[in-house]
Amino acid sequence: MKLNELRDNPGATKRAKRVGRGPGSGKGKTAGRGTKGQKSRSGVALNGFEGGQMPLYQRLPKRGFNKPNRKSFAVVNLGLIQKFIDAGKIDASKDINEDVLVESGLVRRKRDGVRVLAKGEFSTRAKIEVTGASRSAIAAVEQAGGSLTITSASVTG
Repeated sequence: MKLNELRDNPGATKRAKRVGRGPGSGKGKTAGRGTKGQKSRSGVALNGFEGGQMPLYQRLPKRGFNKPNRKSFAVVNLGLIQKFIDAGKIDASKDINEDVLVESGLVRRKRDGVRVLAKGEFSTRAKIEVTGASRSAIAAVEQAGGSLTITSASVTG
């Protein structure tokens, strides 16, 4: 086999359709654009244009609001904390706070605080101190014989 004998698999490549190259091509004269009008010209981008009528996206009312001072919490599930304790990445005999969770790699960054949710099994007796937690997460930690303390934000869930 030589370099000049290399070929692609049959059907792997397809010739480009050359429009506007005479009547024999099947795409000559108007090149498949029809006749006249804005869309037959070059440089046309008509997304959302409705022939001068007010477009639908402008006729509909605006909805919603993005709170500029909203809080963004790093969310952690109890099951993951248990997994890290079992793996020896978190020491359950010491207090587990946000800094410990960041050091262990469970949380990448604290943001406005860490919030604990109750997904997963939790069976270790541990003292956890975080910014927020769901009621079910607090109940699950207390059932395991530990305590979950909230430093600032309110309890919800």
